[in-house]
Amino acid sequence: MATLPSVNAAPAASGSSSSAAYLLVPILLLFLLLTAAVLRSPTLVSSSGIGSAVIVTAPLVLATFALMSVAIAGRGTVDLSIGPLIGFINVTMVTLNDAGLVQAPLEVFGYAIAVGVAYQLLMGLIIVFVRVQPIIVSLSGYLALTGINLVVMQRPGGNAPEWMVPWGAGTTIFSPVLWILLVCTGGWLLFAQTAFFGHLRLMGSDERSAYTAGVRITIVRLGAHCIAGVFAALAAICYTSLIGSGDPTQGTTYTLISVTALVLGGTSLAGGRGGVTGSLLGAVNLFLIGYVLATFSFGSIQGFVTDLAYGVILVLSLLLTVALPHLQRHIRHVSPFLVFMVLGLGFTGVMLHAKYDYGRHALVAAGAKSAAAAPAPAVTPAPRHADVDRSFVFEQAEATPVFADAPLLRRALLAAALLALLVGMSRVLVAESAARRFTPMLYASFVVVIVLGCWLLVEATGSQRSAAPANSTTGAPAK
Repeated sequence: MATLPSVNAAPAASGSSSSAAYLLVPILLLFLLLTAAVLRSPTLVSSSGIGSAVIVTAPLVLATFALMSVAIAGRGTVDLSIGPLIGFINVTMVTLNDAGLVQAPLEVFGYAIAVGVAYQLLMGLIIVFVRVQPIIVSLSGYLALTGINLVVMQRPGGNAPEWMVPWGAGTTIFSPVLWILLVCTGGWLLFAQTAFFGHLRLMGSDERSAYTAGVRITIVRLGAHCIAGVFAALAAICYTSLIGSGDPTQGTTYTLISVTALVLGGTSLAGGRGGVTGSLLGAVNLFLIGYVLATFSFGSIQGFVTDLAYGVILVLSLLLTVALPHLQRHIRHVSPFLVFMVLGLGFTGVMLHAKYDYGRHALVAAGAKSAAAAPAPAVTPAPRHADVDRSFVFEQAEATPVFADAPLLRRALLAAALLALLVGMSRVLVAESAARRFTPMLYASFVVVIVLGCWLLVEATGSQRSAAPANSTTGAPAK
């Protein structure tokens, strides 16, 4: 007697989904773009630079999460209306806020989530019961919502709720938008451990096998659409805090870039494969592409160049997705986590080099230029490091280095921290060597490596600077 396939076989059914090899491409692209961005503009790694990046990237990340939920469900479900949906929630929420109807935080979040879930549930019901192709339904929604947005608000205007305005300042890393992003990412990681997610992947890989195994296809597909609605609503809230008003047209741009980020992150448009790590990397890569291109001056064609870059990345991502099954036989033993860790530590050195060495050379050049242009031959003090805000991530510009008066204690602490780091990482790598995927332990290890590595290098740089204090008159090292 034939046995029914197990629901837990979803990873195997998805072919390459059990392997994280598809993450190698977005990882390599991430550090390539990060290096270019930091060398072009070192302020990116400051507290305000990272805070601004979080504010700008959050709507794109959450929109990509929303697309990923329905894409994993299969049938080629790509919600092309995700951008206009974000715009619809934005303009209606701002209009209701100006009318005094939706103003409190609970009202704003409740309204946005209710609208997002209602729209996605309607879309899912049409796909399941009317049996219309998902691409047709999403394209119809795109056109309908684009027109409705212009009816609700003819031109950009209105005001976001007062309590939401400071969210878009981007002056610090730890903003409410960051907490929304962290909660959503953590929630998806927990959701990926549930049986429902296993049913979703199995259905996306082979819907007939999932039905034979007892998976309730209708409930799972509608549930995926509801999850997409929640993420779309949170993306609209972050987008509203970013612009501080309503805009009926800008939301549509998120359709192209979120689909590009989804494909770049390795999510299969055929269904059955996708993860929060790849989608997050894809969204960050799209932000970095725009950031790097913004450092160049293309004049009036700046927007066209950015769109061209997005289109080229999308085509290359699709080609790599097609070639992935043929490439995995050669890269199946390569650990994406180890690649991420090695490139992350290397990028830390690039950050410090760009932040301190380039900054010092720029300050010296500026001081020499101002001294040459001075009318009198008076001694012009050279600018000091503390005169310019070049704070590195969590470092305060005017802060005194910790343990500056105890170099032996500093070296002992650095050595102990480095030893603990090596022991901990060795233990984690041995324990997780058989799992070629991003597990919670690997996430935690990565965070420890990057944060502690940055701290060690910054402290070492601070000790070297404090060892040779500048003279207050000439700016030369004291003898």
